[in-house]
Amino acid sequence: MTDAMLGATLGKTGADFRLWSHHADRVELCLFDERGEAELVRIPMSRDEDDVNHVFVEGLKEGARYGFRIHGPYDPAEGHWYDPSKLLIDPYATELDRSFVYDPRLGQFGVETADLMPKSIVKAHKLLKPMMPLGERTGFIYEVNVKALTMLHPDVPEAQRGTLSALAHPAILAHLRRIGVDMVELMPITAWIDERHLPPLGLTNSWGYNPVAMMALDPRLVPGGVKELRETVAALHAEGIGVILDLVFNHTGESDVHGTTLSLRGIDNRSLFRHVAGDPGTLVNDTGCGNTLACDHPIVRRLIVDTLRHFVLSAGVDGFRFDLAPIMGRHWDGFHQDAPTLKAILEDEVLEDRILIAEPWDIGPGGYQLGRFPPAFLEWNDRARDTIRRHWRGDAGTTGDLATALAGSADLFAHDGHSQTRSVNFIAAHDGFSLYDLVSFEHKHNEANGEENRDGHNENHSWNNGTEGETTDKAILKKRRQDVEALLSTLFASRGAVMLTAGDEFGRTQRGNNNAYCQDNALTWLDWSKTDEDLIESTARLAAMRQRFSCFMDTAVLAGDGDVEWLNVEGLPMTAGDWQTPDLGSFAMLLTAIDRETGKDCRVAVLVNRSADTQDYSLPIAERRKWRRLHTGRSAAKASVKPRTVDFWVES
Repeated sequence: MTDAMLGATLGKTGADFRLWSHHADRVELCLFDERGEAELVRIPMSRDEDDVNHVFVEGLKEGARYGFRIHGPYDPAEGHWYDPSKLLIDPYATELDRSFVYDPRLGQFGVETADLMPKSIVKAHKLLKPMMPLGERTGFIYEVNVKALTMLHPDVPEAQRGTLSALAHPAILAHLRRIGVDMVELMPITAWIDERHLPPLGLTNSWGYNPVAMMALDPRLVPGGVKELRETVAALHAEGIGVILDLVFNHTGESDVHGTTLSLRGIDNRSLFRHVAGDPGTLVNDTGCGNTLACDHPIVRRLIVDTLRHFVLSAGVDGFRFDLAPIMGRHWDGFHQDAPTLKAILEDEVLEDRILIAEPWDIGPGGYQLGRFPPAFLEWNDRARDTIRRHWRGDAGTTGDLATALAGSADLFAHDGHSQTRSVNFIAAHDGFSLYDLVSFEHKHNEANGEENRDGHNENHSWNNGTEGETTDKAILKKRRQDVEALLSTLFASRGAVMLTAGDEFGRTQRGNNNAYCQDNALTWLDWSKTDEDLIESTARLAAMRQRFSCFMDTAVLAGDGDVEWLNVEGLPMTAGDWQTPDLGSFAMLLTAIDRETGKDCRVAVLVNRSADTQDYSLPIAERRKWRRLHTGRSAAKASVKPRTVDFWVES
């Protein structure tokens, strides 16, 4: 494997270009005019013993537009898709002059595509000294679709709406501060292309999980390129808020054999993507997106590590969330916790202290790896998600599972000598129902996606409180609001990091669409004119509670050795019979803590009441101390909790 820098590197007298390809016959660098339209010259590149194609262009300056054309066999049955009529994006490009737009010609052999393709831009970036990541491993993560968050915000200037820089607007920063966000997790902002079935339906991809260039920011969202990202990160850092990028290293938007040739496919498809053993013409589809990156290949591994280093050193980001992360640990015989690519990330001197979050599943064989990533990785915990949903839906026999989730999911993470939780707890995310829709719809309603409601998950562990979807019935609306509060309270009481998708703190709806990836419109844009201010305040109180009491920010799983007591409503320890009661909906979690406001020891009681009636709880009390309801500060001999509510009391 080569040690030479790949991509375009500016020097004092010109620019150096390097591109790896093992199976290509020859590679040409194509330079374009300043508008990226007229092709000026094609320059042959020389090839070294490490399969790196190289050329130095004297006098070339920053801002030059370029791409590659590669000659070689066009033999899809053997895994080769070489076609010099296809202009290719540099995998190491950090900026593009325009966004990708799907066109069938991008996948047709022998058809010229230079007029359809973005051009890579030669760019030098200011390098930053990495600082310690902001935010805590058990902090409050706010998942953000950049465009959806800001597109309808009345205080953000119209020209700035829908762009990354809008996150640095005072109105957005004020909202993030208000609800106590520790870290924003940005859904993909790197360059992507629409899936080929969307344009005929008049739809576009609004999530970005269909990447082409891993390092290049999409001009639709980040028109100012790396500088805009760096400045936005700095603005969030100034407010004490960390930034996590959601990155896709499992597939590319070039899709299956009917897809497009945009970059890696035309560079070396046979090497850089996974194929069925003994059949180089058949792509492995462990992602469900048509292709799967060969993350065990040294060049793909290097691209991943170099991409992460680029975003840390050039923009100062604090960490990364990895979509379908088991792909990054896959070899021909399955997933490995100590896979070379995962190890390379963990051992890199720039990346070793970054926040790393795995979505621990893909759809390939053995693809569900929750709890099995290296200890440095946090993991999205869909088991906790489903347990919390099922408990509040009213499913029988869920109390014990809920307690396990609240305690940090020891069954998943406390093994092989480890006692710390790595759980990212969430109830709703970008994929699936919004939090409010979860309590308003029993069934998905994805008709607007153009697939006759076949897409999206069918089992959502959801309920509608008496009627499906929109209603003016005040009693039903009250129940839904109460259920959302109970879900939020359960989430923020859980040990581990907690994640909330932007808008769920004020009741956003997607009208029952649980697969809104292709709805770049008012269905997914947050309507700031309809925010539930009381719900926002509740979220802010819950986030402040987590920061105040050490028991919620501790990473050790609750083991019952003095750190937690599980009590029934009479204040007695839960018995096996209590835990096994199918319809038990009321219990208490008693935690020891330090009150960070006073610096004193205390106990916090999390009182869960799923029943339809108000429930009184007897709580054990130490001498000269009182139990006070955290929200109001009022003390009482017994804690009275309203129906379908989670309440918090502190002994001090």
